[in-house]
Amino acid sequence: MIRSIVPPFDPKPARPIRPPMVYINEPMKWDYKLIVRDLEAAKPLDEAELKELGKEGWEMSGVAQHATSLYFYFKRLIDR
Repeated sequence: MIRSIVPPFDPKPARPIRPPMVYINEPMKWDYKLIVRDLEAAKPLDEAELKELGKEGWEMSGVAQHATSLYFYFKRLIDR
């Protein structure tokens, strides 16, 4: 026997999402920092190190691993 599942209500089509338009007058300039840790010789970044980087304005933008090395990528906005 084949049965159809009928939803309890008829969903209405959703209205399109219109995110706000943001205009930037000048291009943003970034400073970048790369920290490489060999996991056989050192530990990854700990909370204290990350907090210190945050105080300096660094924001983590990525992490990658290759073999036993961890690559931590950071960026921060350059003051004009």
